[in-house]
Amino acid sequence: MRSARFDMALNGDASLQGAAAIVVFDPQAEDDLSALPRNAVTVVSGFKPDYDHFAGHGFAVVADAADAPMADLAIVCLPRSKPAARDMLARAAGRLRDGGRLMLDGQKTDGIVAVLRELTDLGADFGEVISKAHGKLAVFMPPAGIGDWIAAPQEIGGGFTTRAGVFSADGPDRASVLLAEILPSKLPARVADFGAGWGYLSRAILARDGVRSLDLIEADAAALACARQNIPDPRASFHWADVGDVRPVLPWEAVVMNPPFHTTRSANPALGLAFVTAAHARLAGHGQLWVVANRQLPYPAALKGMFRDVEEFGRDPTFRLIRAAFPIRAR
Repeated sequence: MRSARFDMALNGDASLQGAAAIVVFDPQAEDDLSALPRNAVTVVSGFKPDYDHFAGHGFAVVADAADAPMADLAIVCLPRSKPAARDMLARAAGRLRDGGRLMLDGQKTDGIVAVLRELTDLGADFGEVISKAHGKLAVFMPPAGIGDWIAAPQEIGGGFTTRAGVFSADGPDRASVLLAEILPSKLPARVADFGAGWGYLSRAILARDGVRSLDLIEADAAALACARQNIPDPRASFHWADVGDVRPVLPWEAVVMNPPFHTTRSANPALGLAFVTAAHARLAGHGQLWVVANRQLPYPAALKGMFRDVEEFGRDPTFRLIRAAFPIRAR
């Protein structure tokens, strides 16, 4: 989808073909960037699986826009969050050399039409907008005032700080609140928070008796940066990683998680099952897993094949709260 629009834009504008430095903001691993000259491209991605994907395909990759080189063309792959889209466009504009241009590409279902309208109100002149494969692409000079779109850190209830675009930026999601409330008053010494986000569950874990160390594992660099600020506790260690890539020196005695179940608008139970599988492999023999998930997801059956004790310890019309203990090892 995206590659077809890139091809049309580059073939239709000779000046774009001559861009000596191109920065691409927030592409996903499934995005085909082959239309762009690889030796001219730097990818900006704070999502570790996407970062690793593009680095593995030979692209220069940075996690933070501030570390990207100055460019002749900055391409923004529209995120679903409108505040994140505004922030990303402003940061992309800030990486342009004099005379550099912005390219915005996105699907209609992710709000590209509304963002283009806001840019028009700001004074952007798009010329011809490419429409193809249920999406749109526009190339334009950054309008005056776009720098004002940079999002400031957001202070929310409980003394937490979040940023535009991180999951549940306006406050803790209901599933995490349910899990935090029902965790026992005492937890084992070595604990991990899988998909720690900006630290809501981690703070609840560290408030329990018995915890001596907590590994916060989060693939979103922006969310993890918030967690570092929100969890100023010497027992906490922070890992920018996919949960399957972190191996503790000693097995964890407990893992707590509110796993993701979609990266697009469609549910993907395999994401949460990957979290469960990673926890099973890295828990001590007496270890326990505390997980909250939507009721329609098939976690109970999978957990019963991995742990000797599995119980649903809380009831809610939407979510399951499950404790699984004593991982079963292959003989």
